[in-house]
Amino acid sequence: MTTTSSSTLPTRTLGSARNGTALDVGALGLGCMGMSAYYGATSGAGSVTDAESVATIHRALDLGVTLLDTAEVYGPHTNEELVGKAVRTSGVDRDQVVVATKFGFRFAPDGSRGLDSRPENVRRALDGSLRRLGLDHVDLYYQHRVDPDVPIEETVGAMAELVQAGKVRHLGLSEAGADTVRRAHAVHPVTALQTEYSLWSRDVETDVLPTLRELGIGLVPYSPLGRGFLTGAIRSADDLAPDDFRRSNPRFVGDALDANLALVERVRALADAQGVTAGQLALAWVLAQGDDVVPIPGTRRVARVEENVGSAAVVLSPEDLAALADAVPASAVVGDRYADMTPLGR
Repeated sequence: MTTTSSSTLPTRTLGSARNGTALDVGALGLGCMGMSAYYGATSGAGSVTDAESVATIHRALDLGVTLLDTAEVYGPHTNEELVGKAVRTSGVDRDQVVVATKFGFRFAPDGSRGLDSRPENVRRALDGSLRRLGLDHVDLYYQHRVDPDVPIEETVGAMAELVQAGKVRHLGLSEAGADTVRRAHAVHPVTALQTEYSLWSRDVETDVLPTLRELGIGLVPYSPLGRGFLTGAIRSADDLAPDDFRRSNPRFVGDALDANLALVERVRALADAQGVTAGQLALAWVLAQGDDVVPIPGTRRVARVEENVGSAAVVLSPEDLAALADAVPASAVVGDRYADMTPLGR
């Protein structure tokens, strides 16, 4: 393992010039979800304020992170407002920032939600996202989850109309299976698939990743740090806020937590031996999976952005990659990625 001294985050290309979908971004993006939802309180004692989150986004842009990831369901809605404010106040030229957001839900007055990728909802959602972001276009527009009640061809057809209208630059899918990706790509070229991918979530390697590479579609891994677990910072449920959704995640509870902690200890030992953090080593592993892979680790804090960007300077040898694969074999990870996996991977 070696580290480089470059202070500039290198760029990577999602999509393909042959499809007319090439999108250049920093090698690491920033997942913004946790600034507004799911990972514990975003207001009150001990929480990170919106001002701190905006400062984190600004610092990420300073460091060469150009891909910012949000969604209408984060909050819901408030995360798009926060990201839009950060972009508009960053002092960075709008064309240098790649704003990605996602649609795919309908929201009931009682706060419940369900999948909805009907063409009319695609259009409605995009108009709402643009209003909250305060922008005139979205650079990368994802279907958040595949809707089993709406043919993917109808959904992508509506998304393609938004490209033609100039409201969207590139199309993406999230948590879609290989067959769905093929069908979608046949309607309109897809630039990126967002799905979970990390040392402890490697399902994508079997069918999806080969399909993406065949078609010239980039991969945007979310939770590349295992929802923070691979950093080694989480030792028990007591390290999580009372309303943090990870408290009920199958990999963070009971015997599964104990088994998975043993795997993280192996990553930490390898990282210590090389003088990097466990998180940097885990991110470097994801980055090493291909130049068409752009992970989007999420954080609310400037220091964590700086640490994450440092992973791009970690160069892993074949021996390093083999050691990590031995340390965290996919078969040794205990627990599903979500408590309910039914809406995923179609």
